[in-house]
Amino acid sequence: MATGLTQVRPPALTSSSDPPAIFDGTPKLYIAYVCPYAQRVWIASNFKGLQDKIKLIPIDLGNRPAWYKEKVYPANKVPALEHNNEVKGESLDLLKYLEEKFEGPSLLPDDPAKRQFAEELLAYTDTFNWSVIQSFKGDDTSKIDAAFDYLENALGKFSDGPFLLGESFSMADIAYIPFVERFQAFLSEVKHYDVTKGRPKVAAWIEAVDKVDAYKGTQPDLKEVVELYKNRFM
Repeated sequence: MATGLTQVRPPALTSSSDPPAIFDGTPKLYIAYVCPYAQRVWIASNFKGLQDKIKLIPIDLGNRPAWYKEKVYPANKVPALEHNNEVKGESLDLLKYLEEKFEGPSLLPDDPAKRQFAEELLAYTDTFNWSVIQSFKGDDTSKIDAAFDYLENALGKFSDGPFLLGESFSMADIAYIPFVERFQAFLSEVKHYDVTKGRPKVAAWIEAVDKVDAYKGTQPDLKEVVELYKNRFM
């Protein structure tokens, strides 16, 4: 299984930080360590072995620099990728952009059936995420059940491995794992809900992803995430 090595984390830039050299020909990936959308693209960059080709620029979202919106990305969100004198955003779009524009191990298998299923999984990510988040308040876990049951069933689509598309870690896994790791931590602490209970494929998938080098080191401080979710959603 092809993986990439993770980088040492540079400090996040704040409102008092000077901007990097923008549009100097060096591709740059603007992220925030706490953001699951940004983590998607960070994992993908690592997987394709782009650590020396794409410079990682972390932003402090709680104290973000004004120059980021003014000079880099008017949407003022992360992730954003500076490449070929343009800045592009939206995490799923950036996963596909990295696959198309940069060399390295493929984020998708060659099997047409698996590629088609990958598109289905990517299209469902927003539904999955919001189904879980909307259930943070109150005691009804039916939407959480449905979301993780969907993931359990999806993991049974192919029998050749523990990942969503079978034996190989892929774009589909990258799209889901940043959210699953956060949901697992939050639901366990706040609702005493185990996302793996009765879902052996989800449990095996999480265990397998935890061993992927490209994912290691991109994980957030889950205690910080839990507190953030408490403040934001409860």
